[in-house]
Amino acid sequence: MNEPEIIDVRGLKCPLPVLKAARRMKPHATGTRFLIIATDPMAAIDVPHFCNENGHRLIADSRDGDELRFEIEKG
Repeated sequence: MNEPEIIDVRGLKCPLPVLKAARRMKPHATGTRFLIIATDPMAAIDVPHFCNENGHRLIADSRDGDELRFEIEKG
């Protein structure tokens, strides 16, 4: 299986992490996996909502200190 493409949005505040992720994901095929790395606490709400609204699948999420990681599959 291919490694997910990393979308590093650390240091950006809402709504920029989701907007940047959406822009990076747009040209990729359905089924492509991405790892979004964020530091904005709102990403814990925004990224799952983004997935729900856009038909993407949230595969995993985790926290390491201030860093939030979301593995998603483009729907």
